[in-house]
Amino acid sequence: MSETTTTKNGPYGVAVEEGKTYFWCTCGFSQKQPFCDGAHKGTGMKSHPFIADKTGEVWLCGCKATKGSPFCDGSHGQTSL
Repeated sequence: MSETTTTKNGPYGVAVEEGKTYFWCTCGFSQKQPFCDGAHKGTGMKSHPFIADKTGEVWLCGCKATKGSPFCDGSHGQTSL
């Protein structure tokens, strides 16, 4: 199993649409951050699916250390990148 790679020392602000399913990148290898592009294949890792509960902007974790995935919980402030 590979280790997660931090992609950003802070969140990604992205627009989402109510009822739509999104796949948050958990490995950090995706070229379409913060979303999964399948780059984790062969690592034993999986993307994190979530359904937007309303239309608007959400803040998705970029450091991959959040305890509230896929949403930023400020963990990037406690990690040394």
